[in-house]
Amino acid sequence: MTDPTDERTLAEQAPSRFECRSCGYVYEPNKGDSTQNIPAGTRFEELPSQWRCPVCGAARNVFVDIGAIDAPSGFQQNLSFGLGVNRLTPKQKNLLIFGALAFAFVLFMSFYALE
Repeated sequence: MTDPTDERTLAEQAPSRFECRSCGYVYEPNKGDSTQNIPAGTRFEELPSQWRCPVCGAARNVFVDIGAIDAPSGFQQNLSFGLGVNRLTPKQKNLLIFGALAFAFVLFMSFYALE
């Protein structure tokens, strides 16, 4: 059971990824940057001020926040609606949707076994 005093969602816990608008390189905090000896787990805000894009050499101010990879999508205030489905990550939503479709297909095909 979650503690109601610690109402941090996955969207707040997962570190955001940042994309270079010049070349499309995505800095992922979980991977870090091995080319400039940035260890995994270093958030974008914690990068040194002289850090540059490893692909094109663009400055940090060219990067934009594209959100976390394993966080629920949507506005923070809307995550508590929808019978808990809004708190699912995109991978979990895909599994739920396509799993239900596969189950419905198998159930439909099983009616052909009846005579």
